[in-house]
Amino acid sequence: MTTIFSDRLKNLDPSFTTFDSLETLQVNLGNLCNLECAHCHVAASPSGERSMGREVAERIVAVLERKPGVTLDVTGGCPEMNPDFAFLIEATDRLSPRRIVRSNLTILTETGMEWLPGFYRDHGLVVCGSLPCYSADNVDKQRGSGVFGRSITALKRLNDLGYGTELELNLVYNPGGPFLPGPQRDLEAAYRKELSERFGIRFTSLFTITNAPIGRFRDYLEKKGAYEAYLNLLADRFNPEAAGAVMCRTMISVDWQGLLYNCDFNQALGLPIRDRDGRALTIGDLEEAAQHGTELVLGQHCYCCTAGEGSSCTGSLAA
Repeated sequence: MTTIFSDRLKNLDPSFTTFDSLETLQVNLGNLCNLECAHCHVAASPSGERSMGREVAERIVAVLERKPGVTLDVTGGCPEMNPDFAFLIEATDRLSPRRIVRSNLTILTETGMEWLPGFYRDHGLVVCGSLPCYSADNVDKQRGSGVFGRSITALKRLNDLGYGTELELNLVYNPGGPFLPGPQRDLEAAYRKELSERFGIRFTSLFTITNAPIGRFRDYLEKKGAYEAYLNLLADRFNPEAAGAVMCRTMISVDWQGLLYNCDFNQALGLPIRDRDGRALTIGDLEEAAQHGTELVLGQHCYCCTAGEGSSCTGSLAA
């Protein structure tokens, strides 16, 4: 039987199961997306019905006005499809030292979205683009027919505006099956070689992210009868060096309704941060949720963040 994840952390250091300090506010604008990827943990699709409204976005802006040193990390779904995406970015100009948009890249090639690359540049956004492989077959199998070619087109447009050289452009790899990413350094070198030689594309860094056994990826594992084996793989590859650096110790995730979570995976599972009375905390309760020493909401899916080199929204933790 697999050891309870929280017990594993406590045995290393009790502080590893508690919040440290707020460095990043990750905002999930909803599950609307122009793609329907096989691995998506939030089950995003063109029919996604969860979308953050202006009122919640304004409350996020107000929080950043009070916390000027916090990174803003905007994700989805496809965050650019939210009607208030531009509002949130424009309203947070100069409020955050670093603002990240997590893009599926193909949205830049959709009719009516041609303004996005220039908008990224004009507002100084860091772009994290999903590109789970440098092989067209692997990408299209995971994300849909033609996605690789459209992603390359988008990357070229970003390069033309200085992304990958003067401006930060990071790519994100995730495995196409029930296995861990290879070493991040080696994969980054392979991406650089393949994308440069074949397409002349430049990027800043590659982030490797381990698939969490939730959402559509869990459905895939269960259909293959591989769910328990994958959980065991994650637990067997537990890396103590990654344990203290898990992103939930310095990040709070906000959903489309304004509820708070320790990470986007917990958000997908409906596991919000709660107060002592069991009330789910919202963006208005951020100070309480982000107190040093607050217990994290942990589960067996959290093994994905400590397996191998470790995994986070900014890549490996113990490379």
